[in-house]
Amino acid sequence: MPPVELAEAETELKGNFDGIGIQFNVPNDTAIVLNVIAGGPSEKAGLMQGDRIIQVDERVIAGRKTPQDSMVMLMKGPSGTKVDIHVLRGEEKITFNITRGKIPVNCVDAAFMVNDTTGYIKLSKFTRTTYSEVLAATAKLLNQGMQKLIFDIRDNSGGYLDQAASLSNLFLDKGDMIVYMEGDHRKREEQRADGKGLLKSLPLCVLIDEGSASSSEIFAGAIQDNDRGTIIGRRSFGKGLVQEPVYFTDGSGIRLTVARFYTPSGRCIQKPYGDDYNYDVYERYIHGELTNADSVKVNKDLEYKTVGGRTVYGGGGIVPDIFVPMDTTKATSFYLQCSKKATAMRFASAFFDSHRSQLMAISDFATLSAYLDGVGLDKAFLKFAAEKDGIVAGAGAKAGSGANAGAGVGVGATGLASAEWAESSAYMMPQIKGLVGRYSQVGEEAFYHFYLDIDDCLRTAIAQ
Repeated sequence: MPPVELAEAETELKGNFDGIGIQFNVPNDTAIVLNVIAGGPSEKAGLMQGDRIIQVDERVIAGRKTPQDSMVMLMKGPSGTKVDIHVLRGEEKITFNITRGKIPVNCVDAAFMVNDTTGYIKLSKFTRTTYSEVLAATAKLLNQGMQKLIFDIRDNSGGYLDQAASLSNLFLDKGDMIVYMEGDHRKREEQRADGKGLLKSLPLCVLIDEGSASSSEIFAGAIQDNDRGTIIGRRSFGKGLVQEPVYFTDGSGIRLTVARFYTPSGRCIQKPYGDDYNYDVYERYIHGELTNADSVKVNKDLEYKTVGGRTVYGGGGIVPDIFVPMDTTKATSFYLQCSKKATAMRFASAFFDSHRSQLMAISDFATLSAYLDGVGLDKAFLKFAAEKDGIVAGAGAKAGSGANAGAGVGVGATGLASAEWAESSAYMMPQIKGLVGRYSQVGEEAFYHFYLDIDDCLRTAIAQ
């Protein structure tokens, strides 16, 4: 790995980086501040949610089709260095001179109660701070009455093995195997639970999918093989290798594979290398595995038993206890057209512009949900889609259906009365509410809250 690539990879996992401390989005060729990290350099300087960044030092970035990663690189820099951020706040142009500092990178994206007794935690990666962040999140939820936990590691590509082991230890009894590692030139090394975990009796569901890899699979495998919880979703990625970093004086380095890891039952979940290795997830989709449980590939020659005697399989990821298919039936023509043009994201930005004071005053989800239910968000979105992008619900057929499917009935100027919008709205409106809700004080958690309504995997877990 060359120096730049290695530095980026290390930054992603170490739990902090040098920068100005904002999260931003680029819906219309202009960076809009979504969140200002509390206590960070930008908050101290006075940058606010909703500010539009038009220039960084001498480089104008608004309206120039500046790549988003280029914007990030302009704002990042060593702690202690200064950068001028020029923003548009309403009609006023303001310049902030910001001294860069250490910015925490959180791996817990969301932690909230989905009902009176069930908590939900979304973990995006296994960084140096994963264990401490999850511990803090569970403490918060226990104080709110949590009696059951849904732990979401879908699309979690992994990270540090020790963090996966520490996380598993929270839920397992003393002596339970977490994982063991062994290589051609490495003796077997076991990691077992010490019995000091605080959540050993808490009912647990773990959500996985084809994007769950490496450390995510160590955690899911430890829970499954010890019959400690229910694994729900789709077969995980299948990465069962252990790497050690080797650094060189010029800033480059390598990650050397030194062993395989094995789940407690003895499974190595590394999927086979072959001509289609890089296209494995695509192949799963083509062959129906993502939509049909009967199409899930298992290697019957690699059969293992959990602690309780249940059969599990090795050789290609963690197969969930409960399969939840990917739902491809909701992709109406209107939805696909809006997705291609990022209409929903751009609408959220425009809606915030006209409702800034109301949204920024909301700090809890219940208030946010009630507010968005009362402002005619569906009508506003359909009007925006029609006027800005020329997309009208009911103007086309449902993708993959007959020529007359999804045809409009009494279609108005915005398509509000169309059959296609009736079909699309149940799937699209929670996402639109979530994108708008991110501009409130509820922040990123708003999206996951609203997405509950259309998340089949999560609803399956709630029902357990």
